[in-house]
Amino acid sequence: MKVHTAALILSSFLHTVCGQTPVVSIRPQAAAVIPGETVSFKCHVVSGSQPVQLEWKKISNQELGEPPKVLVKPSSPLIVRVGETASLECKTSYPSVSWYKEEGGSETALDSIMTAETTALLQVTVKTAEDAGIFVCRAQSRNGLAEERVELKLAVMAPQASVNNTDLTGIEGHTVTMHCHASGYPTPVISWSKLRAPLPWQHKVTGGSLILSNLGRQDSGQYICNATNALGFSEAYVQLEVDSPPYATTLMDEIVARRGEAVRLQCLAHGSHPIRYRWTRVGGAAMSTRAETTKDGLLKISQLKVRDSGTYKCVATNHVGSSEALTKVTVMGG
Repeated sequence: MKVHTAALILSSFLHTVCGQTPVVSIRPQAAAVIPGETVSFKCHVVSGSQPVQLEWKKISNQELGEPPKVLVKPSSPLIVRVGETASLECKTSYPSVSWYKEEGGSETALDSIMTAETTALLQVTVKTAEDAGIFVCRAQSRNGLAEERVELKLAVMAPQASVNNTDLTGIEGHTVTMHCHASGYPTPVISWSKLRAPLPWQHKVTGGSLILSNLGRQDSGQYICNATNALGFSEAYVQLEVDSPPYATTLMDEIVARRGEAVRLQCLAHGSHPIRYRWTRVGGAAMSTRAETTKDGLLKISQLKVRDSGTYKCVATNHVGSSEALTKVTVMGG
């Protein structure tokens, strides 16, 4: 076992008129220690005129070694936003330097980058409140240690709500999803509502997204995403239009007329506009040259002939789908 010895002397200076030399005693007068251990010497002034100034030196009249010094930049506290990366620089007078984070009464050693022989750079990306806290730079030498702390604080921010799409189109019977995001700290709470109406009964809110299933035309309207935290609230809006395929009907399922007369077949359709109408004859027979159609679904056949008898089909079409309705026409001779 190795032991180290060193000689120390205590110099005393008397600043009095009478010039009485002070007498001091040191305990212990000698000590043998293992490297890394700490030893203490106590000096006691036995006699002499006051004031007495005491100073410790090595026997070679050299100054005693000083502990290292550290300087951390930027200074504490450092305010950071969520997602930002903070760069903490620690400069020391000795190359033995490390970064730690204080957590619940204990410390966790952190990996840092030595940008110079005595400079350690620590980069901290703050994603949640747990990533912030107190960070310690500590330098150690055989003469002691020194440390400096810096506190990272998460910036308190009012909420800000945003949506992926401000205008959405859904199809009747299908499902549509509205996505809402919110920034701020503390983390905002997201809720959904509908302007001047309750939310559809077939809805679900998951992770800030509003899901509407089995859409109906009545689900069209403006939906509001509200983000709230302790500093206030923010709103974002989505306008939803629900489109539906046409549903075609005719005013009469069957018409009986006499030869030479005229008939009017009216096709009607409910659904998203614009709606287009097309009349044909079932079975592949050609439409009479005396037949006229209009954009609003009306078929007119003048000067009926017996061969005009048959089933006529109306097909209503929009950008979502199509539907058809039938009318049977019977032309009596005579």
